[in-house]
Amino acid sequence: MSNTPPIVIIGGGLAGSAAAIHLARAGHSPLLIERHSAPVHKVCGEFLSPGAVAELTALGVHFDHFGASRITRLRLVDGARIAEARLPFEARGLSRFRLDEALLQCASEAGAVLRRGVAARSLDGAVLSLDTGETVRPATVFLATGKHELRGAKRDSGNAPMIGFKMHYRPSPAAIAALRGRIDIMLFPGGYAGLQLVENDIANLCLVVERGSYAAAGGDWSGLIGMIAARTPLLRGLLRDAEPMFTGPLAVANIPYGYRHRDRKAAAPPQLFRLGDQVAVIPSFCGDGMTIALHSARFAAETWLGSGSPAAYHPRFVGTLSRPFKAAALLSHLAANTSGRAMLLGASRLFPATLGMAARVTRLNRII
Repeated sequence: MSNTPPIVIIGGGLAGSAAAIHLARAGHSPLLIERHSAPVHKVCGEFLSPGAVAELTALGVHFDHFGASRITRLRLVDGARIAEARLPFEARGLSRFRLDEALLQCASEAGAVLRRGVAARSLDGAVLSLDTGETVRPATVFLATGKHELRGAKRDSGNAPMIGFKMHYRPSPAAIAALRGRIDIMLFPGGYAGLQLVENDIANLCLVVERGSYAAAGGDWSGLIGMIAARTPLLRGLLRDAEPMFTGPLAVANIPYGYRHRDRKAAAPPQLFRLGDQVAVIPSFCGDGMTIALHSARFAAETWLGSGSPAAYHPRFVGTLSRPFKAAALLSHLAANTSGRAMLLGASRLFPATLGMAARVTRLNRII
């Protein structure tokens, strides 16, 4: 490729597009590579905490324009037991299908050079190879490929036994009314599911499950949903007469919850800044993964703009995640076993403020 730009951003999801916008607004023209040529759905809870809403609003996303839902209450469900509380903030629900496309448009309008339908294949030393057969030698790479690995720059994430699934539904009018303003977190052996409205009264069901529990449920989507619905009357009622909007669920395997990147060797060119799930993966139980992605993009961009290095960025950013990661890990551990689920529901029913406190301590504070 001729006239190789000094900055290449790999991945046009939340983190990659956000980094492109920050850099372009500062007067640079980063090359933003997005492997999908058209909008796509992605496995994601699509729950936007206030931190994410603030970041996205500053980037140019107008939530009301897209009809994003408003979420102010949480129901925690284990079988027939339910605890409900008001969230200590207002969250929004918006599909990644809409959100990612809006951010890509903002990045292009800000001055980033967007190439769609192009994927990075490997990073070998200073050479970035694309699936078009081209090679690029950028001075700086922002790696924002989400849960997908790039050969030559893979995460050291260890064993990752969790599988994620997502399905959009068009619920019945009664179910829409019941879901309005709420997110339902449903616990089951080996995992948990979240159900909420996004735009246009569409309901997003997103869940994670351990491989063993998935196999015990028959190793397919219908068996898994049947198992969860059989023990969760609330879910059965909400999905009754609901129309699935995909021909089958979206899925992603090997989710490395708890992963936080640490530089283990001296950096070689190009400078490599990891963003989003490439720098840290918080358990989705807390619903703050998109905030972390957006914060990482801004922090990495501002570090680079200030002549800082990845060695300065990675440990400082990862250090800010200690408190929310510890809280999210504890909640996920409790949700994964019978006694822990009973403890969570019992405490939440006796002291409804417990749910609000759990939501608060798993938020990432603004760091810059």
